[in-house]
Amino acid sequence: MDAAGVRPVLLERKAALESELAVLTEAPRDPMGAVSFGKRVGEGTNQAVERIAQTSAARSLWAKLQDVERALEKVDEATYGTCDGCGGPIEPERLEAIAWATLCVRCASERAPR
Repeated sequence: MDAAGVRPVLLERKAALESELAVLTEAPRDPMGAVSFGKRVGEGTNQAVERIAQTSAARSLWAKLQDVERALEKVDEATYGTCDGCGGPIEPERLEAIAWATLCVRCASERAPR
């Protein structure tokens, strides 16, 4: 996929991520927002665990959104398909699978947490 053809894909992905983030980061429905903890697993514990999971999911979505926005910048800069790490080309198969990839496989694997 060429840089011009990828823009709509990236914009669609960006909108989807922003929508998902809006849902995850909206204020809790409970106006008190109280979460209580006791010795037994109860509603408060369940709410806390759910909020922790939502926070983790929101962080992951935010990171993906940053990648999509960087890929859009690269389209504008005419550097789409060039690795931000080493400056080499990003494999076409990788871009086909992950249109917002800004690193080649080698650089992405070097930055991955272990």
